[in-house]
Amino acid sequence: MNGRTYDAYIPAASKEQQAYKYSCEFDAAWVILQSYGFDVNVDDMIAVVGVDTSIEPYIEETRDGFFIYGGDITRHFSGNIKENFLARGTGSAIRKAFEQYDLTVTSVNDRAGVEAALRAGQLVWIKTTVDFKPWRPATWVMPDGRTRQTVLGNDHAVVVMGFNNQSVVIRDVLGPTSSNWQRPYEYEVEWPTFLAAWGAQEFDGLAVAPPQ
Repeated sequence: MNGRTYDAYIPAASKEQQAYKYSCEFDAAWVILQSYGFDVNVDDMIAVVGVDTSIEPYIEETRDGFFIYGGDITRHFSGNIKENFLARGTGSAIRKAFEQYDLTVTSVNDRAGVEAALRAGQLVWIKTTVDFKPWRPATWVMPDGRTRQTVLGNDHAVVVMGFNNQSVVIRDVLGPTSSNWQRPYEYEVEWPTFLAAWGAQEFDGLAVAPPQ
């Protein structure tokens, strides 16, 4: 593909930019659903996943690091999707968008899982950092006191669509922005960089099988 050879490569749908400023989790899910023949929109997925409005996410910086206080991101999206850069969700919440269409969803949390999924024809949704760049670690605190390790200012979600021994292929609908006017919608990331940035988000990933 494009002069490169991959062990697995799954053509993935693309669109120009995200639906909202902080809707990357849903836009990445859109890529997978659209690739599998489901014509959906982000607002419908938001309705399925739900938004935890119990608390609008905010930051506290302490001697132990950054703490983000927000909703239950394991069950719903949390935060103002248009205005709050802290707004986000996790794979355990976003998987509802796939299960709505009776798709089989499997959690993946290592390189072997990503490779196996792609070889089986399954696109992989992941949480990472924007452009797989370095991050400031943060702890998300939910209303009941449970926590998740995350990143502070460059939280992002993308789709893994291929790989070879050196790198993975990413579909990223964020596209060109003021932080990177040259950002393409499809690009490669070397495995060490990919795994480090993914690990900053607790290796949060979902392999989604196409419909039978």
